Amino acid sequence: MTSTYAVLSEGLEKRFGAVRALRGLDLAVAEGTVCGVLGPNGAGKTTAVRLLTTLLRPDAGSARVAGHDLVREAAAVRRRISVTGQDTSIDGDLTGRQNLLLFGRLHRVRGPAGRTVELLDRFGLAEAADRPAATYSGGMRRRLDLAASLIRRPEVLFLDEPTTGLDPASRNLIWDAVRELTTEGTTVLLTTQYLEEADQLADDIALVDRGRVAHTGSPAQLKALVGAHAEVVVTDADALTKAAAVLDRLTGAQPSLDPERNTVGAVSKDPTLTLPLLVRTLDSAGVPLLDVSLRPPTLDDVFLRLTDTTTTATTATTTDDRERAA
Repeated sequence: MTSTYAVLSEGLEKRFGAVRALRGLDLAVAEGTVCGVLGPNGAGKTTAVRLLTTLLRPDAGSARVAGHDLVREAAAVRRRISVTGQDTSIDGDLTGRQNLLLFGRLHRVRGPAGRTVELLDRFGLAEAADRPAATYSGGMRRRLDLAASLIRRPEVLFLDEPTTGLDPASRNLIWDAVRELTTEGTTVLLTTQYLEEADQLADDIALVDRGRVAHTGSPAQLKALVGAHAEVVVTDADALTKAAAVLDRLTGAQPSLDPERNTVGAVSKDPTLTLPLLVRTLDSAGVPLLDVSLRPPTLDDVFLRLTDTTTTATTATTTDDRERAA
């Protein structure tokens, strides 16, 4: 494995009965970066995390994590990684401080008390440090769980939907912690359903669809594959037809019409399309306008355009159930 990659997988496959959760996953995550793994439900994201963290064995393919072979050197991999899953691993009967001290001792961390104080402060838990974790809010428990994952300063941190259900303040604390980790040299692999989260944090994104990585690139590179979204609001139904013809010609994409709102929109395949050009062309065609907009693409647009959300949704429950049973 090239030393610049903290995670490198080639052709990873995993089957749960008749369900092929992974169908040849190729993934390369550079050291000291955040890689966001996105995809529809059932696409194989959680299966990939469980394989790369040695919780499952692949049926085929190979991977190296933190410089070690995933199968032959699984113990060495586990010594260099930490995982924050979708369910918290903290003990509700222990205080926040006691939870972190326990994890520190289990991982044989030198000076666990000092590291505990540091993490409690970093995640805004210092005032609640000596309360039982069972009395914590959901956001506080999630932050404590992430703090426990960081007690031993991992080389690679796997975050599986770490901010699901959190309020904005708790989410921002975790975002700040992730950014700080990468400045310290930690590599982060993040799965998330919040596309804004990936846009904010990820240096690169792997878009997983039906068990494979379908597209990779920075958020800006993936957005460039989709194009800007043009929307025109007109006065009546006749104008709607004219506006749709203009958008069809300018964008090279099939316009989407909303007759109730007298609105027509299209995602441009032409990166040179500008708002002034759009307005001039509509005006020249005699289209009576109420409003015109041309907004840059979002990761939501990327997600919807570059993944097949219909075919994977039917297998999501089956795959998740198989994984829990494994």
